[in-house]
Amino acid sequence: MKILTLISFTCLIMSCSNGQKAQINSTNMQITEKQSIHQFTVETITGEKVSLSSFKGKKIMVVNTASKCGLTPQYEGLEALYKKYQGSNFVIVGFPANDFMSQEPGSNEEIATFCQKNYGVSFPMMSKISVKGKDMHPVYQFLTDKSKNGLEDNSVQWNFQKYLIDENGFLAKVIGPRTSPDDSEITNWIEGK
Repeated sequence: MKILTLISFTCLIMSCSNGQKAQINSTNMQITEKQSIHQFTVETITGEKVSLSSFKGKKIMVVNTASKCGLTPQYEGLEALYKKYQGSNFVIVGFPANDFMSQEPGSNEEIATFCQKNYGVSFPMMSKISVKGKDMHPVYQFLTDKSKNGLEDNSVQWNFQKYLIDENGFLAKVIGPRTSPDDSEITNWIEGK
């Protein structure tokens, strides 16, 4: 057992020295490497490919959005938050999704027009995806699976659930859909308090 522990500790040190975070599962001494959101390439709402590694060094809020939801007015708060902190290495990345009571039925073009016309959205919006179920997008597989994100297992409860990602691309917090974008839990995290 001492040899296994020493080997595990040595592997942990080597893994961490490469800039990755690793965790030891003390039950069976497995080392799982915490993944980063920076590994993913996604498509913008206008069809361009973007690597999330382009956000290295920035705190990221990932949020699933919908245009016909009781929480849709959160777009206004998200845009205000983005405007306030975008110069402070912070970005919001929106992912429209039609997973909850078909509250995002539009095409990418319709969603982009809606967001611009009604809320002046200037933060990056991605193509419509699925955030749950068998066709869940790989970004959301990462966000909801502890074996990938290293923080916790969770599920997307509703539209406008917020995932806070640190500057290294690691999941830091999961914030419920009803929490306002300007909530102190979010702003304190952005400000490093």
